[in-house]
Amino acid sequence: MKTDRDTLTILAGRFWVFDLDGTLTVPVHDFAVIRADLGVPDGVDILGYVASRPEEEGRLLVERLERIERELTARTAAAPGARKLVEALSRRDCRLGILTRNTREIAFLTLAHIGLAGFFASEDILGRNEARPKPEADGLHKLAGLWKVAPEELIMVGDYVHDLQAGQAAGAATIHVYGNRGRRWPEWTDLHFESLVELADGIPR
Repeated sequence: MKTDRDTLTILAGRFWVFDLDGTLTVPVHDFAVIRADLGVPDGVDILGYVASRPEEEGRLLVERLERIERELTARTAAAPGARKLVEALSRRDCRLGILTRNTREIAFLTLAHIGLAGFFASEDILGRNEARPKPEADGLHKLAGLWKVAPEELIMVGDYVHDLQAGQAAGAATIHVYGNRGRRWPEWTDLHFESLVELADGIPR
């Protein structure tokens, strides 16, 4: 269930966790193409499929997936408003984390490429090898433990339903940035914004 916190309470929170691809970045992943490249059936979760394969096949698929992800990093750009938002939160001494279905290594490279690496401590960046992938809440629980706060104090920001489901499963507030997809999931969303620019404008000073 969604939280019952109001807009101001959520936006005044101090512990923010961001999805990376398509949230802090302009989307470059064409998942239909990636599925075709890896032989994943249409509509099947890529990470789930890779994990289900026999060991040697799975290892080769992981290597291919990581090559694809590394190639995409070079084409990535910061989403409009991303820097404005993280700067506004940093001025308020907020703790900022990343929870991505990508690898931590690729997350580091992506953040450096888009000029946001300095806003995130390395231990606050969790990829699929550090936590069970979203929509599991594992990564949010790990960040809450690291930050020594209750999961309910977190704000999870993402562009896709997996981000929102993970947030709600942890008891965190959820913010959906929907402009890149145009689709909304109100049953999983506490607040929604068309863009990070709009979200940044709502952050209390």
